[in-house]
Amino acid sequence: MIALGGCIGTGLFVASGSAISQAGPLGALTAYFFMGMMVYFLMTSLGEMATNMPISGSFAAYSAKYVDPALGFAMGWNYWFNWAITVAVDISTAALVMAFWLPNIPQWIWSAIALVIILSINAMSVRAFGETEFWMSLIKVVTIIIFLGVGCLTIFGIMGGHFIGLRNFSIKQAPFVGGFPAILSVFVVAGFSFQGTELVGITAGESQDPQHSVPKAINEVFWRIILFYILTIFVIAAIIPYTSHSLLGSSTTDIAISPFTLVFQRAGLAAAASIMNAVILTSVISSANSGMYASTRMLYSLSNSGYAPKRFGKTAANGIPYYALIATTVVSLLTFISSIAGPKIYMWLVAASGLTGFIAWFGIAISHYRFRRAFVKQGHDLKELKYHAKLFPFGPILCLILCILVIVGQNPSAFMHFDWTQILVTYISVPLVLVLYFGYKLKKHTKIIPLEKVDISPSHEEEDLSKLNDN
Repeated sequence: MIALGGCIGTGLFVASGSAISQAGPLGALTAYFFMGMMVYFLMTSLGEMATNMPISGSFAAYSAKYVDPALGFAMGWNYWFNWAITVAVDISTAALVMAFWLPNIPQWIWSAIALVIILSINAMSVRAFGETEFWMSLIKVVTIIIFLGVGCLTIFGIMGGHFIGLRNFSIKQAPFVGGFPAILSVFVVAGFSFQGTELVGITAGESQDPQHSVPKAINEVFWRIILFYILTIFVIAAIIPYTSHSLLGSSTTDIAISPFTLVFQRAGLAAAASIMNAVILTSVISSANSGMYASTRMLYSLSNSGYAPKRFGKTAANGIPYYALIATTVVSLLTFISSIAGPKIYMWLVAASGLTGFIAWFGIAISHYRFRRAFVKQGHDLKELKYHAKLFPFGPILCLILCILVIVGQNPSAFMHFDWTQILVTYISVPLVLVLYFGYKLKKHTKIIPLEKVDISPSHEEEDLSKLNDN
């Protein structure tokens, strides 16, 4: 449920409308399909490494162990920074969503309440986090199932009063609008929608039986992604023409024009806006909750790997790394305060975290590519692996290519017009990661580990990474 719920959020409930308006019905479907394929290969890559070495905050650990300790350092701090800021963005969004019902109450109050709730859940136990995420994911899944049912009935005229069919797939420039550049721009939207699926790798370290539960989650999530995302985009595109101004205006600040709300209203459901507002609030809280968990465990892993102060690696009796949790909360709180006191600072912080998810995916793909090559080069048989990714090396290579394509395609118009401010705002996370990587490399004189020396042995001990770092 965490693997599934992590990739179902405001990206699907809200941004899917703008994807259809930009690239048309089949353009949007094409982008989401290929991005879904990439995410599946990414998950299988992560699954192979996570079952071989289940560890909290896994991305940094794999990058350090299979590629270069400097890459582990850069990936770890990159991912921690990303989620710590995302928590602040999500609690701000939660306040905007609450304003739909109670517009006269100051928004900072709702943000404060959301942060206290998220902190409490993460401070109790990992079971509390897992249970909360299970139920919030279930709400999202049930909403999509109901949406698909209502949508299909509306397309065939059983609800809403008249038959729609597929005529919206052929109006004006449909089904493809804007050609390849438009599909590329939707790749970016789809990429953000799918971010969060990699959380299953972080939870592997605290799973009761990761060798069985992680592969099961990964194998099932592919079909669910295809089912939910592809069918959802299809239903929205069939009912609402891509020319609709409502799709262009889709945002969390106006729930009334969420494509889900529009489809429910077409079916004659009067309370659609309130229902979708409640679901979107659940999604935002779920995202913040996952972000707090992911960033806390990443900081914990960084500490145990020797990349962060040792204090952050200490845990309480219930297994929660409290110092890492407090540090993450402080960063989230300061980021949130900056949204009120210094909007420009807040804008730069959010921009700096914008591409970090794709950079993390890049790190996962290159780590798996190196892991498998080292595994074979050292004379091991694939049967030794508890789970092995399919279609290697096609999977990680596709992920690497698409990640680079999405990162470069974030804002091509800024390069075309030589708008350096926009270039810096959009791509600032790339030089930040490079500074982390080369800075650590110069300080510690690390090198890319030769394939024959890569440690591919199964491990549960994070101390291995600390030794690697010292060497």
